[in-house]
Amino acid sequence: MLPSDIRPSETHGTKRGLRIAGLVGAVVAIAVVATGVLARSRGEAKLRDWTEAQAIPTVAVAPPGANADGDELKLPGRLEAYARAPLYARTSGYLKNWTADIGTPVKAGQLLAEIETPDLDQQLQQARADLATAQANEKLARITAERWQKILQSNAVSRQDVDEKTGDLAAKRALVASAKANVDRYVALKGFTRIVAPFDGIVTARNTDVGALVNAGSAAGQELFVVSDTRKLRVYVNVPQNFVPDVPPGTKATLSVPEHADQRYTATVEASAQSVNAQSGTTLMQLVVDNAAGELLPGSYANVSLALPHDARALSIPASALIFDAAGLRVATVGADNRVVMKPVTIARDFGKTIQLGSGLDATDRVIQNPPDGVTAGIEVRVAGNPAPAHAKG
Repeated sequence: MLPSDIRPSETHGTKRGLRIAGLVGAVVAIAVVATGVLARSRGEAKLRDWTEAQAIPTVAVAPPGANADGDELKLPGRLEAYARAPLYARTSGYLKNWTADIGTPVKAGQLLAEIETPDLDQQLQQARADLATAQANEKLARITAERWQKILQSNAVSRQDVDEKTGDLAAKRALVASAKANVDRYVALKGFTRIVAPFDGIVTARNTDVGALVNAGSAAGQELFVVSDTRKLRVYVNVPQNFVPDVPPGTKATLSVPEHADQRYTATVEASAQSVNAQSGTTLMQLVVDNAAGELLPGSYANVSLALPHDARALSIPASALIFDAAGLRVATVGADNRVVMKPVTIARDFGKTIQLGSGLDATDRVIQNPPDGVTAGIEVRVAGNPAPAHAKG
């Protein structure tokens, strides 16, 4: 068909169709662009909300516990024999023999050792000779005084001469008493050549042997033996000052020792020093534990758990919840608006993993168990287990 044969109406229709197609294409393009911009805007909003949600720290909270670790005070202690007697020599000489070694059970008055005292033996003999001389002189003075008393009745001698003889008799009697006391002293010293046990117990030390030189007195020589009564033991514990009122005499305790780790022994507080050591801030307490079986050894270390009165008002928290900074000792809690509230607290007892508080918290407080680094009052937090805030949802 030739161009000259095209009708004007057909040409007009074609142009109109092209315009419509162009408009439709433009509308579609605008719609595509608008949809992309809107989708991108929504994506950016979701990303912003997610980022803001992630910036809010999530914390685990729990109310304070009611004295979770019980009412016990755990302290180190030292075991000592209920009675301990170091035995020194009261006379000098050489050890003749000994009859009881370490670990030997002994009875009161039982012979432990004997000392040879050649010097003392000679001194005792001399003292007895001096006593015999004094007694002979006293006898002669007595006979003389009696004779002069009889002569005085016939007025053959003067009263002065008789008084002199009577006074000489008194002086001789005094010398006899002095010599006798000297003999008694040496006899007593001779009795100390026998070292005997002062009470029923066990020999826990022997520091001498046969032939050893023994010096009299504790200042000049060392202890020869040590006898200890271990049927009961004393336990010495240093109790911190703030717990002293809670540990009166009669308080029960349990103790354990490393060599019998599976055993527990019952002890009772017997006495208190009634004073505070200025250097350690503690009071020395004395406990008594039965040791009839002989399982506990004097001088050994023990772990002591003292029973304390129950305090129903006491609250405890994990040690990880404490915050110590320039503001002092505090605990982070979560308020009703999910914002952090810092509360100052005081410690009553430290049990290691848990801390018993003296003041600062209420039983209804929500305590942050492990506060994140940099936590400050007023910041918003999310409680673990609770749903995320509305603005964080997609």
